[in-house]
Amino acid sequence: MPDKPDRNAIEVRGVSKIFGTGDSQVAALDDVSVSIRENEFFTLLGPSGCGKTTLLRLIAGFDFPTDGQILLHGDDIALLPPYKRPVNTVFQSYALFPHMTVGQNIAFGLEMLGKPKAEIAARVAAMLKLVKMEALRDRRTSQISGGQQQRVALARALAPQPKVLLLDEPLSALDYKLRKEMQIELKRLQHETGITFIFVTHDQEEALTMSDRIAVMSSGKILQVGSPRDIYDRPAERFVADFIGESNFLEAAVVASANGRATVRLASGTELAAALPEGFQPKDRVTVVVRPEQARLVREGGAASGVLENVVYFGTDTHFHVHLDAGGPFIVRQQNTRSGDAGYAPGDRVGVAIGEDAAQVLKD
Repeated sequence: MPDKPDRNAIEVRGVSKIFGTGDSQVAALDDVSVSIRENEFFTLLGPSGCGKTTLLRLIAGFDFPTDGQILLHGDDIALLPPYKRPVNTVFQSYALFPHMTVGQNIAFGLEMLGKPKAEIAARVAAMLKLVKMEALRDRRTSQISGGQQQRVALARALAPQPKVLLLDEPLSALDYKLRKEMQIELKRLQHETGITFIFVTHDQEEALTMSDRIAVMSSGKILQVGSPRDIYDRPAERFVADFIGESNFLEAAVVASANGRATVRLASGTELAAALPEGFQPKDRVTVVVRPEQARLVREGGAASGVLENVVYFGTDTHFHVHLDAGGPFIVRQQNTRSGDAGYAPGDRVGVAIGEDAAQVLKD
């Protein structure tokens, strides 16, 4: 696998994008800045309408920013047309030529660039090997499966050896099992080629599975950038915590804070240590997030108590839905073992024990 240096492949600096004029203006991107490293699998994650595809289109050159700069290896490319950028894009619709063979589809872009025939033949062979489709070289793309078509689209985009590959939800049309397989395949391709991948998705599991780093977007802004573990374990804002996985939110009062840590008092009166987002100075009242797997049920004691309302068995784990005495729901997720769920049943009074270093204070 190629090394992943800290040099930036793409730098987005203060980019805004406004559609429409006058009273009908819509700000799709609002002063967005982010750096994407060379040889990195970087994901733009967020709900529909958050601006992630708009940002991808600006990097690709299919649209131009209203304000700001987009740099590729230090050169401003914000106003360059797509064909002058060493960037390729794979869309939701693969846009393959159905009357052409797999090999001809992969060769098409190289032919348009005027590459020598010998070089084209070598690159097509290399791409077929990379995506493990040598045996289907002469098959028409109308005669292969959806997953195979997706691999052809990837091979065609990788053939010219772009510096950056942009992927706009390319797995959305695949069924669940194939989608899972292609997530692993995409990560393998990125590792083997060393090309910077910028991937757009609204699927949190997809982002966590494949990414080196993730940028979570909402309403035209990037709220947080970090590794999958950072984003999941240490969400900085409530939107991030709510969008990525299941979360429990607890209101608390700040007792003390210093050096990135706080002591907070829950409504139950229990005091907990909680991590603080970088640079955040909490006020009197805050919201604390705790992931369901970072808590456990106990018969007595714990950080909070309540009534068990529902028990949901998921095979690998069980979800216990508790209504806290202080008000509000709380979910505990425990991995299933042969010892079972210790006989908990709806209506039982239970305590909720929260693991050490499990609580995180949120900015909002």
